[in-house]
Amino acid sequence: MDALTLFGLFAVTAMLVCYTLEDRSRWYVLAFAGACGLGSLYGFLQGAWPFGLVEAIWAGVALRKWLLIPRASA
Repeated sequence: MDALTLFGLFAVTAMLVCYTLEDRSRWYVLAFAGACGLGSLYGFLQGAWPFGLVEAIWAGVALRKWLLIPRASA
């Protein structure tokens, strides 16, 4: 298993974990957006530009979701 494959495995695993935990904290939504960004980078690096493009869109959707979630009052 080469470094690029390990990077892709990390990215999609992080996406799965963060997506599963989104209801616990708005920070998991932001982490999901970051993981989607990593997945996008992986897609472009491996030459699968449609995957990279879709993951970039998901990163944008997740970032927008994070921005719209109300912050907890302190």
